[in-house]
Amino acid sequence: MVSLGLGAYYIPVGDIWLLLLHKLEPGSSILDNSLENNVLFVVRMPRVLLGILVGAALGVSGAAIQGIFRNPLADPGLIGISSGASLFAVLVIAFESILFTSLSQIMGHYLLISGAFIGAGLTALLVYRISLKDGRPQITTMLLAGIAINGLAGALTGLMTYVATEQQLRTITFWMLGSLGGATWESVSAVTPFILLPVYGMFFFGKPLNTFALGEMQADLLGMRTDRVKLWVITLGTLAVGASVAVSGIIGFVGLLVPHTVRLMGGADNRYVLIASTIMGATVLTLADVLSRTLAAPIELPIGVITALLGTPVFLYILITEK
Repeated sequence: MVSLGLGAYYIPVGDIWLLLLHKLEPGSSILDNSLENNVLFVVRMPRVLLGILVGAALGVSGAAIQGIFRNPLADPGLIGISSGASLFAVLVIAFESILFTSLSQIMGHYLLISGAFIGAGLTALLVYRISLKDGRPQITTMLLAGIAINGLAGALTGLMTYVATEQQLRTITFWMLGSLGGATWESVSAVTPFILLPVYGMFFFGKPLNTFALGEMQADLLGMRTDRVKLWVITLGTLAVGASVAVSGIIGFVGLLVPHTVRLMGGADNRYVLIASTIMGATVLTLADVLSRTLAAPIELPIGVITALLGTPVFLYILITEK
């Protein structure tokens, strides 16, 4: 409710309730303010809903991937999901007028979303295939492959940025810093199933991830099918993060710090961590979006900058105190 009200145009919480009631009861005698209606229902509400979805996806994906790697410093970007999505999105932006003209006319803004989503999926598949040894994925190899793919994707993204026009460069820069400013009801409805289904699916892996904490060999001895768990968690994480990056750009630190903070607050049981990371991820990103809209209003700051400014001191504090 606070996020719906705050911004360049302030809407009191009481007015928000009245406008929502007016929407639910068309026959109500509430005075209709078209400006407040437009700001609330056209601009703010899809933006807040998108922030909740993206924050939840990044939080739970970070928690699950940290559980798989048994490393609190792991996050979806570690195995190249974010960098692969950003590379393909940049390729779409840079070559839309040359290679994707007909597709752009047919798909509109869904072309960029599709490109980022495909990039995330292909990157995750490539890293997974590289990590296979005797038909089983090796965690160490997966980490190293992710680092290599991150480096390659970063270099290619830098090359595309170098050859882009001034207008394309502004779009690429703003997109890579992360933003919820382009949220519409169409983009929210497009990504909702690709985020909600993986997030819900992650909740079933709390107990297997607890077993992973003992080590893969011990998990195997306890009857856990570790290969299947790894494949499912990485697939669900790719779906959720790929869809998130596709509509909001790259938003750092949420997938890294939210699960770690949750563990410090309530323990390391993944049945709790996964659910709490979903809630806290949504909360943190919604808060960051409020700050991005209000700190320099009416100018909007990139939300990726806000999350980095909030996350870095917390990360350093945890690093110094916990060693």
